[in-house]
Amino acid sequence: MKKTIVFIVTLLFTVLQVSAANQLSLDDITKGKFRGQSMAAVQPLSDGETYAQLSADGRQVVQYSFASGKSVATLFDVATVKGDRLERIDGYTMSPDCQRMLIRTNTHSIYRHSHTATYYIYSLRNNRIEPLSAGGPQQTPLWSPDGQQIAFVRDNNIFLVKLLYDNAEVQVTQDGSQNEIINGIPDWVNEEEFSNDRAMVFTADSRQLVWVRYDESRVPEYSMPLFRGLKPERTEFAEYPGAYTYKYPVAGQPNAVCTVWSYDIQTHKRLQMQLPIAADDYIPRIRMTADPARIAVFTLNRHQDCLRIYMTNPLSTVSRMVIEEHVDKYIREEAIANIQFTNQHILLPSDRTGWMHLYLYNMNGQLLRQIDDGNYEVSAVYGYDERTGDTYFASHQDGATDQRVWVVRKNGHRECLTPKAGWSTAIFSSSYKYFIHTWSSRTVPPIYSLCTAQGKTLATLIDNSELRQTLCEYRLSEPELMTITTDEGVQLNAWIVKPADFDPSRRYPVIMYQYGGPGSQQVADRWNIGMSGQGAILEQYLCQLGFVCVCVDNRGTGGRGAEFEKCTYLKLGQLEAKDQVDAAQWLARQTYVDPARIAIWGWSFGGFNTLMAMSEGRPVFRAGIAIAPPTSWRYYDTIYTERFMRTPQENAVGYDDCPITRAAQLSGSLLLCHGMADDNVHFRNTAEYTEALVQADKDFRQLVYTNRNHSIFGGNTRNHLFRQCISFFQKELLSSE
Repeated sequence: MKKTIVFIVTLLFTVLQVSAANQLSLDDITKGKFRGQSMAAVQPLSDGETYAQLSADGRQVVQYSFASGKSVATLFDVATVKGDRLERIDGYTMSPDCQRMLIRTNTHSIYRHSHTATYYIYSLRNNRIEPLSAGGPQQTPLWSPDGQQIAFVRDNNIFLVKLLYDNAEVQVTQDGSQNEIINGIPDWVNEEEFSNDRAMVFTADSRQLVWVRYDESRVPEYSMPLFRGLKPERTEFAEYPGAYTYKYPVAGQPNAVCTVWSYDIQTHKRLQMQLPIAADDYIPRIRMTADPARIAVFTLNRHQDCLRIYMTNPLSTVSRMVIEEHVDKYIREEAIANIQFTNQHILLPSDRTGWMHLYLYNMNGQLLRQIDDGNYEVSAVYGYDERTGDTYFASHQDGATDQRVWVVRKNGHRECLTPKAGWSTAIFSSSYKYFIHTWSSRTVPPIYSLCTAQGKTLATLIDNSELRQTLCEYRLSEPELMTITTDEGVQLNAWIVKPADFDPSRRYPVIMYQYGGPGSQQVADRWNIGMSGQGAILEQYLCQLGFVCVCVDNRGTGGRGAEFEKCTYLKLGQLEAKDQVDAAQWLARQTYVDPARIAIWGWSFGGFNTLMAMSEGRPVFRAGIAIAPPTSWRYYDTIYTERFMRTPQENAVGYDDCPITRAAQLSGSLLLCHGMADDNVHFRNTAEYTEALVQADKDFRQLVYTNRNHSIFGGNTRNHLFRQCISFFQKELLSSE
């Protein structure tokens, strides 16, 4: 009898809790109520014991101890700094000797990684700022190793400021010209696809400046219409629309021609480096080494299956190849981005064995040893400690959905520094004695803590307890990780979010979110999952409306080795779409799913995958939404597309299987969304696809966003976009209940 009473009281308490729980609102989600705290603009300092961080309000740069997490000093404060008055700053870069900072203000984005800004030189000694240059906004300023010079780019030319000569400014290059010649910064396609916004370095003795020159004069142009719009308002287009025109090489078209140049700061002599590369080869990176006579220049052939690293002498111009890396199909972009240089070694990631692992070379290109081995992927590289011979990295050793931080000692012994299941990342001190550990899971927002190099936690910096408390005010369900096995026996990682009041005897409509592109990962035990991140908060909102939400990582996605990732080579979209359809059919067989009410949606590659899946031939999807989708790889850029497809001239069959050619096979209600100023996936993709749908007599809905780029945000835009998408799903999947 007592047990019955306890059960009734518990049930009543649960019912009262549910009835009192807050309801999620789309407005709160899009305005960031559930974003939580994070650590931004962290820079480990050269003393190896401290790091600098920009305050959340952008008014201070504070120095903290790695050992305690406590404030050591305020390095910069807008309230007390002498010179021009600033309300807040956007960022900072400490000089190598920690005596000065570059202070960034008035930042204006150009593309995904690039921006212009007004920079100030700040002296810690006298607490004063002075403009870096009076000639206009600057791009990618770079400290010389001795901290006495700053190079930057303006209007495609390189300039040099000499601090010891009263900040005298010298123009290094004269030939920079819009849509023709670029010095020191990459063109659009190199920036976007090699994730890089700078293409210049100093030599270790600060005597030479070395840069990549991009001649994009032969690259075809693309123009986007611009209108007055709002948030921001472009008043220059009040009477007539304008246009933005830039160089964009679509697959198979000419790329910019890359050359490498040096400038002797004492003699002002400019020299072109001798590099044995073809006219259409790429130079994805140049890197400074500890030897002033050696600048590391990376070259990549157009097929992107051969990476070479040259050591180039900026005085003699002679280049010597030290590493040549050939892999099957293509070299992954993250492998190039994660190459590390120390004073005496090169740490190279490679999937030459079928799994991404690390290889240690000396500076002459001699392979010394493979750092790690096994059927798992190294996912991030933190560095090699010359003092101890230890190597630090993150990997998926415990499965693709789990990431932990590891160290391999000089003797080969491997240790996990972050043993807790979930998703861990690290920022190491320059001495490798400490690291900032960020951990999250699909149910717990990020927790930031300080750890020793042995993995011992010293202090918790941010625990996001306020966000966790806020989330407790809502009735949310826990995203569940699962594996879907297709009829062909392919195992696909997935997660599912069910309504908080889930009834297993009821059949629910299902919305499948996916991205699915090469090397991507949406299924992971981390907080940033789902269409809007934040612990799948948008999916939680959809569940509140009565949907079940599922995400599936198809073949071609990352974390599971080269064979799984590269099996889509030369045929993007075919296996990916098949896997999404197979997953939908698997879901349709579950007792809690209504097989007649399954939808799919995605953004960018996810939009492409949505269209391919909806026109795959099996009509499993009642509805779908494609946001900013590529609809033909013939319209997308050279570097990304050819990495996976080669050129249209070589692979016409692969290119010709796309949403446009599949338009007549489209099944289900479709909503298309695109920004008209999308510099990445051009609006052209949607325009040409809708024409194909019209001629195939297929119904669809379309949303066009004025002056919005690939991210479709600004003002109320994101809230409006998601509201339209959700209303579409409600109409198509719930109205028939």
